[in-house]
Amino acid sequence: MTARSRRRQGISRQKINKGEAAIAADKSAAGNQAEKLNRVEKLIHAVSKQMERTRIADYALLLNKPWRLLWLNLISGVSRGVGIALGFTFFAATIIYVLQVLGALNLPIIGDYIADIVRIVQRQLELTTY
Repeated sequence: MTARSRRRQGISRQKINKGEAAIAADKSAAGNQAEKLNRVEKLIHAVSKQMERTRIADYALLLNKPWRLLWLNLISGVSRGVGIALGFTFFAATIIYVLQVLGALNLPIIGDYIADIVRIVQRQLELTTY
């Protein structure tokens, strides 16, 4: 557009500059909104991935089936109890074995004390019959 044609149409250079500035401002506002939308979209994806990892849907389904929840808790409790019993048995047997070895070394003070403990445990094991 030439200056002469703008004068004929009654448009000044200032009005054109203001219009171009408004268009540029609208484009930057649209760009900011697009950036915000992209950030929101990324956050939503991160939250959804986290929810999938925590398996909230499976937990909600489990809460809707109380008998299944009771069954799973029963099984987990029994297995936990058996595991604790086996672990304690292994630990106690290891401690008794170590005490027997130390008792056989005839250490002055500790040996007598350990020998008494081993004798007490062995008597108790011999007396208990199932």
